[in-house]
Amino acid sequence: MSDDQTPSVAANLRTRLLQGDRLLGTMLTLPNGAVAEVLSSTGFDWLFVDAEHGPFEAAELQLILQIVGDRTPCLVRVPTHDEIPIKRALDLGAAGIIVPQVNSADQARKLVGYCRYAPLGNRGVGIARAQGYGQRFASYVENANEQTTVIMQAEHIRSVENIEDIVAVPGVDGILVGPYDLSASMGLMGQIDHPDVVAAIDRVTQVCKTANKPLGIFGVTSQAVQPYIERGYTLIVAGVDTLMLAHGAGKMLKDLRGA
Repeated sequence: MSDDQTPSVAANLRTRLLQGDRLLGTMLTLPNGAVAEVLSSTGFDWLFVDAEHGPFEAAELQLILQIVGDRTPCLVRVPTHDEIPIKRALDLGAAGIIVPQVNSADQARKLVGYCRYAPLGNRGVGIARAQGYGQRFASYVENANEQTTVIMQAEHIRSVENIEDIVAVPGVDGILVGPYDLSASMGLMGQIDHPDVVAAIDRVTQVCKTANKPLGIFGVTSQAVQPYIERGYTLIVAGVDTLMLAHGAGKMLKDLRGA
């Protein structure tokens, strides 16, 4: 919390997530501040910054967070389960992290520990942008455990098999289903409507609802995520910056040629 006690965008995001608000976001894969600024200005509740598949280096991630992170909370999908990229994203000012391919409770427990300061975890303590370069160090460290959002991705059949144990790990704030990687892990690449893939997602859905754990989903269009919104999913990722740019430009060109 800042010195004037105004809740940060990170605190607001986690509070809204845990109380069940619908949070609408989109995916940022281009390490470009202007693209992030445009998406932020449209009014999304949050941005999914993809440092797993997107070409984000630390300096580029910091630039994105400097430009938009103080008004639109950014959850950074880290590239690996290693401590360093998680610590770096949080120290740069991310509102939280999304971790891909979390397939067991042991993995989830370790990852939560990287995100929480002692005594709840073992996050490294340093002076960085998130702490106001030291000027808000005490207040940041005091509040970070309560304000940092930690999302695990269920995107492998092993995650589906272990989902009860994963959601039971303290500090896991929500589960984001990755239907495309899940289908690939089942030998059904891209067949997200296949009955077996649908059944796997249904299992995750039912377990999370029973545990009162927030659910998220990614879809390339608003139509793709609408059925999940109707089922109670609240952490929504619709669209990708590159696809929106291509589709918008393509539609304009088609209209021009048609004229």
